Amino acid sequence: MATRSAGLKKSLNSADHRRLLALLIETRERAGLTQRQVAAKLQKTQSFVAKYEIGERRLDVLEFIAVAGALGADPLKMFKALLKS
Repeated sequence: MATRSAGLKKSLNSADHRRLLALLIETRERAGLTQRQVAAKLQKTQSFVAKYEIGERRLDVLEFIAVAGALGADPLKMFKALLKS
């Protein structure tokens, strides 16, 4: 069984994770897209989008990049915005 780094805690439900969720939702809404439209662009179900937006599911880095693309956003700018908040 792998051990965790002493300074690395689970991010799910953390303040940082909530900021990420807010950024994803805000970016989607600013783009004028529904969850269903984003899901179609990702070739996923609407529940996939709903689950990551409510924090029930994590996105890995590659998924985040794909989501940013579906939202018409630059993933690097999104990361920078997240780091500034």
